[in-house]
Amino acid sequence: MGLSRRAYAAHRGVSHTAVAKALATGRISAEPDGTIDPAKADRQWDAATDPAKQRGVHARQLGADTARSTAAAKVAIGIKPVPRAAITAVNETLSEAGAPGEAAEGETEGGQVSFLRARLATAVIKAQTAKVRLQKMKGDLVDRNRAVAAVFDLARRERDSWLNLPPRVAANMAAELGVEAHRMELVLDRILRAHLAEMAEVKLEFR
Repeated sequence: MGLSRRAYAAHRGVSHTAVAKALATGRISAEPDGTIDPAKADRQWDAATDPAKQRGVHARQLGADTARSTAAAKVAIGIKPVPRAAITAVNETLSEAGAPGEAAEGETEGGQVSFLRARLATAVIKAQTAKVRLQKMKGDLVDRNRAVAAVFDLARRERDSWLNLPPRVAANMAAELGVEAHRMELVLDRILRAHLAEMAEVKLEFR
């Protein structure tokens, strides 16, 4: 006699609903008496499930087994361990996506990245790349270099416009105030250049 659905769910480390779904879809099979043989069901479950989609204690065990097997195979054929930089890149990718930044216990072996984490990191990168492409197509994102160039071009044209202002308005202002036109132009030019110099101290961040 095997285990009940709830007992097998506890054994597997998954929810009762997940076990019911596995039975309904034929991923695992029940015994004639309706119970579940845990060893048989485990083999069926592992064989019919993508390792990257595994859940529960068996997923962690599978990840550890995969890492150990990978490390052993690399040693056997003389391949060097995965560089620490590669492991760091995987951890950073997963961390940015909201997953733990460091490999959980049992997910690395001898400096190797487990299949589960490496595959998940690849999936995250693909999803992020697709999102960026979609945002560009929708016009939500613009090219950074083009944006920077446009801002500086606008600032330059505005500066030139202000510097051309004194020669255009000095004569009329001098007539209204009863002062010498050339002197008025010099005063306006000095004030505007000082103001533009202050504005030039503002630093723009494009991140």
